[in-house]
Amino acid sequence: MERVNNTLLTAFILTGIPYPLRLRTLFFVFFLLIYILTQLGNLLIFITVWADPRLHAHPMYIFLGVLSVIDMGISSIIVPRLMMNFTLGVKSIPFGGCVAQLYFYHFLGSTQCFLYTLMAYDRYLAICQPLRYPVLMTAKLSALLVAGAWVAGSIHGALQAILTFRLPYCGPNQVDYFFCDIPAVLRLACADTTVNEMVTFVDIGVVVASCFFLILLSYIQIIQAILRIHTADGRRRAFSTCGAHVTVVTVYYVPCAFIYLRPETNSPLDGAAALFPTAITPFLNPLIYTLRNQEVKLALKTMLRSPRTMSEV
Repeated sequence: MERVNNTLLTAFILTGIPYPLRLRTLFFVFFLLIYILTQLGNLLIFITVWADPRLHAHPMYIFLGVLSVIDMGISSIIVPRLMMNFTLGVKSIPFGGCVAQLYFYHFLGSTQCFLYTLMAYDRYLAICQPLRYPVLMTAKLSALLVAGAWVAGSIHGALQAILTFRLPYCGPNQVDYFFCDIPAVLRLACADTTVNEMVTFVDIGVVVASCFFLILLSYIQIIQAILRIHTADGRRRAFSTCGAHVTVVTVYYVPCAFIYLRPETNSPLDGAAALFPTAITPFLNPLIYTLRNQEVKLALKTMLRSPRTMSEV
């Protein structure tokens, strides 16, 4: 690593994730397929929700369409840069590119966190208060909630980027990670990072913990309501509407908590854990929601079988 005294850095070098050199091509092809399938799967979900009036009339599917956009964004920000780790040459990223990557990752990641909370609240209203659901969760309200999630996510991302890059970076310039994230970048700052680490822990901790608490509270109420359903078929259908959401929330929150909500370490497991919210979860979301949702599968089949039918519905 080269140390440049009294000179601010103009670029960072991403070391990527460790891997056996003989598997370079295999990993490149694997993540290329992951990226392509992520974009195609989420784009297909978004188009299906947008094209089918029966879907985009329901808040749950509006949220699902927005989630697809976020997943495409996160995947595009991280995975192409990750793939460069499996090519020859130095993996440098301009200083401005590092700032942008950190901002957009935390912007979209926190927006996704808020969106998962809205989806849990939507399921709570649909199952616990089904008669009042059309009044409580209107299309206008769902649009306002989504807009609020975008705004809150943008503010969160801007706060993290400003706090991280207000510090001087004068060397070394080697980021021991596969993308520009807060813990890895802060290690290179030429100043005391105690305040940054504390603010990051509190800010991300508040977002993650409050969202997770609200989701948990919603599902406690949902489970209690489902257990009061007398028929086994009714309970099964109620659980099936929540199963996909519970799955993606678990896959998303556990790695994020491992990365950000623990004492500062430089564990090799950080990179493996970060692959879940950045590459694996965006890839799995379309599969999970499509395979577990009969209405989405029906709309997909209808659209793929006869595009004209969709335009006439």
